[in-house]
Amino acid sequence: MLAICKYALGPVLLAQGLRMRRVALRLPEAAGPREGRVGEPRGQPLRLLFLGDSSAGGVGVAQQSQALALPTAQSVAERLGAHVHWRLIAQSGVNTPEALQLLRRAPAEPADVLITALGVNDVTSQQSPHAFLCHYQRLVDEAVARTGVKAFVISGLPPMGMLPGAPQPLRWYLGRYATRLDERLRHWCAGRENRVHLPMDWSAQPAQMAADGYHPGPSQYARWSALIAARVVELAARLDLLQPGTDWPDAAA
Repeated sequence: MLAICKYALGPVLLAQGLRMRRVALRLPEAAGPREGRVGEPRGQPLRLLFLGDSSAGGVGVAQQSQALALPTAQSVAERLGAHVHWRLIAQSGVNTPEALQLLRRAPAEPADVLITALGVNDVTSQQSPHAFLCHYQRLVDEAVARTGVKAFVISGLPPMGMLPGAPQPLRWYLGRYATRLDERLRHWCAGRENRVHLPMDWSAQPAQMAADGYHPGPSQYARWSALIAARVVELAARLDLLQPGTDWPDAAA
């Protein structure tokens, strides 16, 4: 049905998509460090690796302290009473296969939990559901091989049918396509002890979005980071990720 609608509405969807790209407000990624340590510097840290697109990079807020990665790390450190090392690999506009290339180009540093924020650009680049999942699996396999990561928090796709920055019928089409990809992603994560899918249906709040009508605003990033932190804490307990270790060599710095 969706494929039929795509062909029937093809000229309209193409024209609206091109116009949206041309007139859309371009917001920068959040400023600030993309790696750091939070919590009490004792023992071996829990290591979080964030990988994703513009939303992972904090487009919609000014600083990384208001975005996704750093607040999540801070929340995990507070909830566990542990110290956390966090690292962010993100670039606006990337889809899942392009995020895989970002990961391959980044330094291969150890991580315990991979947190992803991907999928919107797979919708706009029209990755098929099958190709989308294949690329996601390759990304996970690459992360395991390069970092030794043991657990995964997979953010679902947002409800793109609610995006105020997209006109109708393009908004409707993007929303339906995003739902298809997200259903595949949810089933792919189901039943995995070390992998959780984080639904994003709660983010269908246009009034809370950034000025571009496309990215999260500050309150949405705050809720998103809290939800991810809760999943990380659950995984840490389930998989016994907090291992005893020695102090950081530069703990006194």
